[in-house]
Amino acid sequence: MKAVVYDMYGPPEVLHLEDVERPVPKDDEVLIKIHATTVNRLDCHTREANRSNGRVVMVLSRLVSGVRAPRQRILGSELAGTVEQAGRAVSEFKVGDRVFGLTGIRFGAHAEYRCMRDSARIAHIPESMTFEQAAPMCDGALNALWCLRLADLEKRPKVLIYGASGAIGTAAVQLARHFKADVTAVCNTKNLELIKSIGAGRAIDYTTEDFTKNGETYDVIFDAVGKQTFARCRGSLRPGGAYLATDGFRNIALAVWTSRFGDKKVIFKLPPVYTKGDVLFLKDLAEKREYRPVIDSVYPLEQVVAATKYVETQQKTGNVVLSVSG
Repeated sequence: MKAVVYDMYGPPEVLHLEDVERPVPKDDEVLIKIHATTVNRLDCHTREANRSNGRVVMVLSRLVSGVRAPRQRILGSELAGTVEQAGRAVSEFKVGDRVFGLTGIRFGAHAEYRCMRDSARIAHIPESMTFEQAAPMCDGALNALWCLRLADLEKRPKVLIYGASGAIGTAAVQLARHFKADVTAVCNTKNLELIKSIGAGRAIDYTTEDFTKNGETYDVIFDAVGKQTFARCRGSLRPGGAYLATDGFRNIALAVWTSRFGDKKVIFKLPPVYTKGDVLFLKDLAEKREYRPVIDSVYPLEQVVAATKYVETQQKTGNVVLSVSG
């Protein structure tokens, strides 16, 4: 089968197509013929061994992914496709079923085939969705769901989402709306109408307005892109408010400190835990038309380097999809 592989850490150009051995499913696994996958920030950070995040993070990344070279040659953590083969112990899926799912740090989705256990984070694609629409269902949404659940929006209903036009941000807007939150979204000029159309009650253009200086306060500030700090956002939080972070090791210490001192909290819990039940929850929301991944663009698998470079500009709207087959 064809797959995008990399044998050394580095820039997007280390990625290349190669013929590799097709996997064979075990008794409790399905073999998925992949029709679409994505390029996301997990792929980008792993490929470069997190060099852009500093030396300490880079060392930790290499301990996980491989010290000298990548242990897993094929990236890609999201997929959508059809079941090509099912093991003897598989009961939930059958040959021909359309499925989507998340492989996470096991990767392997930038290829024509991938095996997954039927008990893994995999589900049937809603009938109304294409493979390209279903491929980015999980990564951004599960990250957003993990953070928003920790914030307890029933007690903290007024939410500001910074970086609302990215994969995590567009999912967070829709999920917060589902949880009946009052959503203010911060994004660039071109995405203001999009963000309103998916559930934001108010959209702020960060190129013309600084949300920390307009006098508004919120129960929750969710930094979906890691470009704000608790110190900068603290004045915009109400008493008892929470700052949600998706990355940044400083937030580990801040989460511990603010849990003991002060009435404004940093909520940052590692590692995030995503379950099959969470994937089924997203499927249910999609079937009810309460959640749809926002797609910026679709590239053929052969253009993975170009797709990756675009993701790394940090200017994409929603998700970047790779079309693999079909």
